[in-house]
Amino acid sequence: METLRESLSEKSSSVEAQGNVVRALKASRAAKTEIDAAIELLNKLKLEKSAVEKQLKASIGNGSHNREAFRQNVVNTLERRLFYIPSFKIYRGFAGLFDYGPPGCAVKSNVLSFWRQHFILEENMLEVDCPCVTPEIVLKASGHVDKFTDLMVKDEKKGTCYRADHLLKDYCNEKLEKDLTISAEKAAELKDVLAVMEDFSTEQLGAKIKEYGITAPDTKNPLSDPYPFNLMFQTSIGPSGSSPGYMRPETAQGIFVNFKDLYYYNGRKLPFDAAQIGQAFRNEISPRQGLLRVREFTLAEIEHFVDPENKSHPKFSEVAKLEFLMFPREEQMSGQSAKKFCLGEAVAKGTVNNETLGYFIGRVYLFLVRLGIDKERLRFRQHLANEMAHYAADCWDAEIESSYGWIECVGIADRSAFDLCAHSEKSGVPLVAEEKLAEPKEVEILVITPVKKELGLAFKGNQKNVVESLEAMNEEEAMQMKATLESKGEVEFYVCTLEKNVSIKKNMVSISKKKKKEHQRVFTPSVIEPSFGIGRIIYCLYEHCFGTRPSKAGYEQLNVFRFPPLVAPIKCTVFPLVQNQQFEEAAKVISKELASVGISHKIDITGTSIGKRYARTDELGVPLAITVDSDTSVTIRERDSKDQVRVSLEEAASVVSSVTEGKMTWQDVWASFPHHSSAAVDE
Repeated sequence: METLRESLSEKSSSVEAQGNVVRALKASRAAKTEIDAAIELLNKLKLEKSAVEKQLKASIGNGSHNREAFRQNVVNTLERRLFYIPSFKIYRGFAGLFDYGPPGCAVKSNVLSFWRQHFILEENMLEVDCPCVTPEIVLKASGHVDKFTDLMVKDEKKGTCYRADHLLKDYCNEKLEKDLTISAEKAAELKDVLAVMEDFSTEQLGAKIKEYGITAPDTKNPLSDPYPFNLMFQTSIGPSGSSPGYMRPETAQGIFVNFKDLYYYNGRKLPFDAAQIGQAFRNEISPRQGLLRVREFTLAEIEHFVDPENKSHPKFSEVAKLEFLMFPREEQMSGQSAKKFCLGEAVAKGTVNNETLGYFIGRVYLFLVRLGIDKERLRFRQHLANEMAHYAADCWDAEIESSYGWIECVGIADRSAFDLCAHSEKSGVPLVAEEKLAEPKEVEILVITPVKKELGLAFKGNQKNVVESLEAMNEEEAMQMKATLESKGEVEFYVCTLEKNVSIKKNMVSISKKKKKEHQRVFTPSVIEPSFGIGRIIYCLYEHCFGTRPSKAGYEQLNVFRFPPLVAPIKCTVFPLVQNQQFEEAAKVISKELASVGISHKIDITGTSIGKRYARTDELGVPLAITVDSDTSVTIRERDSKDQVRVSLEEAASVVSSVTEGKMTWQDVWASFPHHSSAAVDE
């Protein structure tokens, strides 16, 4: 495409130059033959330019049209078959809210069940379930109250709100996909903007919007300068309204505030993992892209607590040889594409910060591929330096390619000790771990001794709050207080749990340093956090598994979801070939056996042709279909190949169970049972 843009730019310049030649010849009243020759050349150049324009338009238009047509087909099928639908549909719906229907619920349940198996069970994680409503003080400590924002712009006349970076992204994509007149240099500039947009400050984003003349999409009115908008839903806890809270924007904070209890539950040993699956809420400025950007969604998050001085992982060798697409920050900044790396080499070279982070990247890769995500459309992108928080050691996103482009579905971040330190400081409760030393060492320690009698006289019922805040001071704060008390005899001190300053006098606290022998090391653990957007993963899975194939007659294209049995909403359907009491009784026997081994299935005893019944279940992604055409044996049809085998009535349920549970592959079944011709009955 870039070659075509360059060629078009050259042809445009040639046409303009030749046009100037024609005008000059006419102005100088040159000979008619000379003018005619110049006009002939101009017309030839215009035809060449037109041909290149058509090629470029076809190149751009086909890709864009095909993506949109594919997406529309997927979404139409998902909504028609009730995988999901807009919430409150009879009231015309509300942006960013969706309901999962029966097959959608089943897919989601299967994804979460496999997530529990792959992570919680196989890694011996501690699962918790915390409230969605979170007190303000918790989210103040975590930084969400002050910093959980997106940049917003407003239509200056209508007041409609838009997310600023989305408008810039849409402008760049629109130009690249539909504007034939932009030069190769301009196209390269727009691609560069798309690559580093996440890195833009408020001022840089506003400057780009003005530079490109971007206006409100609906009205073309001018836009305000970008400004931050907090994405949390605010509420109050209790009837008085005096205790502010928020609907949690993530599940992680519930794990952090329970660290102390989880640490003791785990026998005071590190490392350990805590995990949580639950709903989270974000008041998106302008939600769009279906399930990819919503206001209520399911998160599955892991917090791996580890000694900051030892981030090796005992099981790293199990994933070290994996090779997959990675996109380090150096490649992003230099305009290169993602390429395949060996995970072990990426960790050894320092591209990935440490073994534990690398181990989780490998485990996330295996999880997504097992679900059915195409590994050629899955990459791990490293955050650019300015994308990361100042405290983070390294961050990678698992991005999945869809019709919307590359979508961030899992974030894997080494957050250092920020979260536990923040909650320790705000709550006054030390969230620390201990390690016994082989030999004791002499250290100088800070000793803060509140004089409870004096504090009780001064603060009465608030004495406990003041004592806890004094004891939670770090060394710098304590020594500064000591110096002020010695020079002035009194100091103003902020008590976070009271949310006000109090006056501390010299006789209320003793602050000193003393030497002692330590037999254990006390430290704040680092946290490595894989965070999964379940709805995003599921939508990308829908796209990766969706396809069409011609009907038997060839007159129409039939939809099919090629879900792996692991996530398929229904594992098997049971069809009596015709409406016959004997066949229907046999179908009920098979149904009972399937239910007894926990296989989700559906009986279809309608009089519809077997081919149409197959087509209906293919569109739901059902991997296997049992057709009862005898009272002693049945056929089992596999969705993707449409191949069929014949098995005895008694074996049918066990064969389906073995395939759906991964104990046998369809190739194993094909090799073990007589084949059955499908020509007479399939679509």
